[in-house]
Amino acid sequence: MGEAGALKIPLEIMDEMTGGADNLADWLRIREHRSALLLEEDVDISLFHQVISEGYASDLDDTVLIEVGRDPFLIAYAMAAPHDRHVVASEVSKPTCRRANRRIPDVCNHFGVRWCDSFTMVRTLDFSTAWRGRLNSRPDAEAPARRP
Repeated sequence: MGEAGALKIPLEIMDEMTGGADNLADWLRIREHRSALLLEEDVDISLFHQVISEGYASDLDDTVLIEVGRDPFLIAYAMAAPHDRHVVASEVSKPTCRRANRRIPDVCNHFGVRWCDSFTMVRTLDFSTAWRGRLNSRPDAEAPARRP
């Protein structure tokens, strides 16, 4: 998906994702995976500032900006190529949230940026790990235990 250009992660988001101590962070730290998925592009600073000021609030101080996190980068990258990009978010829309508490889908809606959840992304890209097929094709593999 990454090598084909169908799925890319901006540097600011990649750094956030690889900063963890989980399986996804470990997987993304593998050079081949990181290079296939990394969006090789710098953020448009004017779009980034527009996302902060119009999408969240124009008077946010540094403490509140830390709360906002790196979400504005993600939205700014999508705004740079609106016909080619979608933001994938794990958050759900909650239009009543304001300022630093705004959710990614609501800020995307404000700017007309297309967004979806990870399940929609997986279906749209027809993504599959096919792990069951790989397990079943190994001669030494045992069938996975079924839950009652």
